[in-house]
Amino acid sequence: MSVYLLAQISIHDPDRYTQYGNGFMDIFSKYNGKLLSVDEAPETMEGEWPYTRTVLIEFPSRDDARAWYDSEEYQALASHRFAASDANIVMIKGLDLS
Repeated sequence: MSVYLLAQISIHDPDRYTQYGNGFMDIFSKYNGKLLSVDEAPETMEGEWPYTRTVLIEFPSRDDARAWYDSEEYQALASHRFAASDANIVMIKGLDLS
């Protein structure tokens, strides 16, 4: 069953975050993920959305998502994101419509 990662990111050091962005796809592309959306200004329909970037990613399975996120190469790259931003990231299950 597909899973989705939704990230709400507040970037406070754009230069350092660029280091993360520059290496992201090289690593991400190895793990069966699909980048569905990266939005700097989503339309807020209810409540507040104070984030500077919102990202939606799809993986075929939870195992694929964890393999990417937990990999040594991604965690090394993510150190730039950790230093340059604050984030909320959740993994949500897709619907089984069969």
